[in-house]
Amino acid sequence: MERIESINPERIAWCCADYGITPDELASELGIAATSIERVLAGDGGITFNQLRKIAEHFGRGVLFFLESGPVDAAQVHTPQFRTLANQKPELAPSLKKLIERVEKQRAVYLSLREDLDEAERLQFTPPEFARKNSHEAARIVRTWLGLAEENSFNSYREAVEARGVLVFRSNGYNGKWQIPKQNPILGFALYDSGCPVIVIKKQSSDTQQSFTLMHELAHLLLHKTSSIDDDHDFQSHQGHEQDANAFAGHLLVPDDFLAVIRDAGRPHEASRYDEWLAPQRKSWGVSAEVILRRLLDAGRLTQSQYNAYRQWRAKLPVLDTEGTRQYRYREPKHLFGDTFVRTVLDALNARHITLAKASTYLDSLKIKDLHQLEHHYAGL
Repeated sequence: MERIESINPERIAWCCADYGITPDELASELGIAATSIERVLAGDGGITFNQLRKIAEHFGRGVLFFLESGPVDAAQVHTPQFRTLANQKPELAPSLKKLIERVEKQRAVYLSLREDLDEAERLQFTPPEFARKNSHEAARIVRTWLGLAEENSFNSYREAVEARGVLVFRSNGYNGKWQIPKQNPILGFALYDSGCPVIVIKKQSSDTQQSFTLMHELAHLLLHKTSSIDDDHDFQSHQGHEQDANAFAGHLLVPDDFLAVIRDAGRPHEASRYDEWLAPQRKSWGVSAEVILRRLLDAGRLTQSQYNAYRQWRAKLPVLDTEGTRQYRYREPKHLFGDTFVRTVLDALNARHITLAKASTYLDSLKIKDLHQLEHHYAGL
């Protein structure tokens, strides 16, 4: 089989370093002989087109990227938002780096389709101004800005944020290119853009956890006007921007007037019964007991030892499996990319700006029959 000799070895080496893997690990993952990769890197041999295509797909690049001469310009390959996240978490897994780039490409698709539909100004991100730069006051203003009702769920929070010009993606629960692996501590990230920011939330065992992640990431966009990526540790932080984001999310989800309806006299002695005690509020507000307890702690209505006892009890509970099913495959793009993105793709398809094949690609490679089912779903048929 004919081998390609004009490969730029510096670009393969750069990609390996960028993704934190060795050439031997690359060869092992792709089923290519390690000696073949070694010869290419030494400039002493070539590989087949199929092998080069595997390498390109693995790093999320085009084949031509590895045939171009000259070194890689990182500023051209990676956006400022990507570099911000990579600098915050230098140990990011290669799969997560590829997910971030994939999200950026989806945003570019969305903006392009909106332009084709002459809707570039619709759903423009126009954040509110804060008279006082503190999390409590900002949360009050943003809750009004979002138009939130008293009763909410993750879906209503998501819809409210999307209605203000922020794309909200949620990773898949099952294994695939849109998944944040369950063993990965990352819970979410935000890509700041003055016109169309994106929030990505990890699929978690409960919607209430996702609601807090959503508002935590929104805080970074509104308070700090920057991209951010957050793990378990960040959601427990009491310092800097992370403390701001946690306080903002807590006050937005559980305002002071909500907190006032909780009766301290009814609090059980056993931390294991706190979920039961707060069940009406948890269901109505679409939040976890921990968010409410944290607000009570900060308000001086709960002791640190009581809060710690609850966290210790929760930590011993079995983790629910978040692995998704493919029973309703046609609905997955809506869960994954949100209503705003999906409607834009379908509008572009109906206006014949894109083909069925393109629409399928943009909607997680949905099969044509499933795409038609999705259209019927939106049409209420």
